Amino acid sequence: MSGETIARWQFGITTVYHFLFVPLTIGLSLTVASMQTAWVRTRNPDWLRLTRFWGKLMLINFAMGVVTGIVQEFQFGMNWSDYSRFVGDVFGAPLAMEALVAFFLESTFLGLWIFGWDRLPRRVHLATIWLAAGGTVISAYFILAANSWMQHPVGYRINPKTGRAELTSIWKVLTNSTQLVTFPHVVAGSLVTAGAVLMALSAWHLRRDHQVELHRKVAKLGVGVTIVASLATMGFGHLQAQVMTKQQPMKMASAEALWTTENNAPFSLFAYGDVNEGRNKVDLRIPDLLSFLATNSPSGEVRGVQDIAAAEQAKYGPGDYTPVMGITYWTFRLMMGLGGLALVLAVAFGLWLRRTGRPAPDGSTADPGATAQADPEEPAASQPAGRWSRLLLLAVVWGAALPYLANSAGWIFTEMGRQPWLVFGVLRTADGVSPGVSTATVLVTLIGFTLLYGALAVVALRLFLRHGRADIPELPGHGRPSGGDGAAGPDGSDDDLDRLPALAY
Repeated sequence: MSGETIARWQFGITTVYHFLFVPLTIGLSLTVASMQTAWVRTRNPDWLRLTRFWGKLMLINFAMGVVTGIVQEFQFGMNWSDYSRFVGDVFGAPLAMEALVAFFLESTFLGLWIFGWDRLPRRVHLATIWLAAGGTVISAYFILAANSWMQHPVGYRINPKTGRAELTSIWKVLTNSTQLVTFPHVVAGSLVTAGAVLMALSAWHLRRDHQVELHRKVAKLGVGVTIVASLATMGFGHLQAQVMTKQQPMKMASAEALWTTENNAPFSLFAYGDVNEGRNKVDLRIPDLLSFLATNSPSGEVRGVQDIAAAEQAKYGPGDYTPVMGITYWTFRLMMGLGGLALVLAVAFGLWLRRTGRPAPDGSTADPGATAQADPEEPAASQPAGRWSRLLLLAVVWGAALPYLANSAGWIFTEMGRQPWLVFGVLRTADGVSPGVSTATVLVTLIGFTLLYGALAVVALRLFLRHGRADIPELPGHGRPSGGDGAAGPDGSDDDLDRLPALAY
């Protein structure tokens, strides 16, 4: 393989691995802040216990995201020096702003949140987690602005003397039309990821009838977040497809294996074809749907691969401007299909929680899936779940993988669909690699990074699962069973609620 191919593999592996942590960090920071807000507003100590429990999981994930993200920036200089030299003035601006503004918010206020439980007033401490969460969102905005510029370059000019891209308007870079639809799509997808993890870990405990009331609270929160965020992801994804059709028509055409320009273009469900001949041998389609997705009109025109390739050859010169069709076609479907499945699972879990939360005639909490052989003398909360209930809970546990796979498929589609361009219409991928780095060097670092990241994955997963499967600790000095209204402190006074964070240490 060429040095370019290995460098692409290295950046792809490290990027996909890093992005396993990014959406959960964004989503968990917002949901943990919401849990702490619920505690401050209701004074229910259950929410304090949940805040601290899920806050530790958030910190584990955040630390791994920081460690794995550093390597990516080094690769711009190591493997892609010609790219960095050509677009550094433009691409580096939002990345510098991310480090100066967003990372400052994240690191500073996350530190205050960690060490300020027994030192800061309750509402001031709550503000620190919201500022840290805001930092993660702002960080995503700046980084996505840099990526969106690669998809749709604006606010720059090419210096004829140096041959380099120079920034002319940071405002245009930050308000890029691609950015304005990509950012909310990514944030919504991050909330889907966090919601799925909240549901999965809660379902794991519910299958074991373990701290049921606490985990039911989180399960309901996870269901709500997943459903709302999934619908938002779909909506912004629809807008993103329309922008992509205008700016990168080849990406949309390759996502649908649409070879020739069509009105009333159908949406392909399953296709198998011959790339060299430019035709599909098998194609199961939904009439008019692609035109509607791309243009908001069932009769709208969608350009085909062959027509776009001919136009780009005339504009940019001889070359192959078609991405790897199999990758773009199937990653697009995996992204949508797995995301839709996560929504269906959340709805099913929500209905199950609603049914099992209804009081039975004897005042207990009934499980409609409970087996007929369950001991009537045993309290309802400890009754083993019925067969179908246990299967659903198991599906929810494993369903945590769905948004991760959907996110990864979406980014692979986004980056592979832009090929052969590093910066669309401006710089080809082959022209961005480092000329002085040998193929052997890149191969050695590829193997090294892959092994190192594999080891880190094992460590991170073990830490996350070990803490996630543990009991949610009681607050010292607080003997009230979980699930109450939390109106009074350990000795019955409201003032003791302010001391609960300190008591937890």
